[in-house]
Amino acid sequence: MEMVTRMVADRPVVIFSRNTCCMSHTIKTLISGFGANPTVYELDEVPYGGQIERALQQMGCKPSVPVVFIGQQLIGGPNQVMSLQVKNQLVPLLISA
Repeated sequence: MEMVTRMVADRPVVIFSRNTCCMSHTIKTLISGFGANPTVYELDEVPYGGQIERALQQMGCKPSVPVVFIGQQLIGGPNQVMSLQVKNQLVPLLISA
């Protein structure tokens, strides 16, 4: 989990993703569509991607991708992100980060 903490430190928006995951693509497109420039870690491309994915699962992220952090705070997966969007709370979070 320490590895994940270091990866999200000092970055306003971080997305842990997989190139082959359609929900990852959807979440990246949604967040980028609001003008955010997220740091994206493709777990199927980065070194230790499997370890990072296991750490995300230990943090309670199921499924393990996509996982979004905004302002160094774990937001969660696609359901949580879409819920924030429906409640009009996603953009204010992105702006404050």
